[in-house]
Amino acid sequence: QYSPDNVPGADGDVDPTEITFPGCSCLTSSCVVHLCSCLRQGENYNNLCIRPIDKEEEYARPIFECNAMCQCGESCQNRVVQRGLQFRLEVFKTVKKGWGLRTLEFIAKGRFVCEYAGEVLGFNEARRRIQAQTSQDSNYIIVVREHLHNGQIMETFVDPTYIGNVGRFLNHSCEPNLFMVPVRVDSMVPKLALFAATDISAGEELSYDYSGRFHNLPLTNREQKNSEEDNRLRKPCYCGSRTCASFLPWDGSLFSTP
Repeated sequence: QYSPDNVPGADGDVDPTEITFPGCSCLTSSCVVHLCSCLRQGENYNNLCIRPIDKEEEYARPIFECNAMCQCGESCQNRVVQRGLQFRLEVFKTVKKGWGLRTLEFIAKGRFVCEYAGEVLGFNEARRRIQAQTSQDSNYIIVVREHLHNGQIMETFVDPTYIGNVGRFLNHSCEPNLFMVPVRVDSMVPKLALFAATDISAGEELSYDYSGRFHNLPLTNREQKNSEEDNRLRKPCYCGSRTCASFLPWDGSLFSTP
């Protein structure tokens, strides 16, 4: 079943459609940094492109878009991901990777491409579904962990297996052209937004790094070692990039005891 947005999962712990954020009181067509409550962290976008990443930044900055409760106009520059797909994309059959997704038009670096949307699950339901899978099943469940300044970790589980959008057809690449950033609009449940990491030509397959390394940073030695230890449980990678790790990323945390 196709859905452009996240929907509540089977366990009903989280409702991603609920509006819990208060809106800004900006009475302008486009909000201004430091005057808008949604832009306390600084400007998010510049001409529809995500603000360039500072080379010193190791992690993604929090992004809060203006929402349904805000008094600013629909043309506000702080409304990007919520507008949904803006490019013509095509689902196609790849040689070795099953279905894939490619763009039919040029996409500039920094532009929002699509969301990875599906059922938003709680930990227990995500773990149950993962453990019910066989080695032949395709896994679409993504786990996003956000590390807060106080040491807490926020986890979001999204599964587009049964209900989802075009994001479910994106393949992994060890040298991807997209990167994922959690973007919040109406509540603390983030939209898993994929942005162009580079200029992307028409006809090019779209891909991101399933491991979620921020801004597609290369594997660290520790991550490489952990990967080698888990190779017996992992599936081969057919991305064909120069730095291919030979296996798809693997996260065994949902197989352990909570």
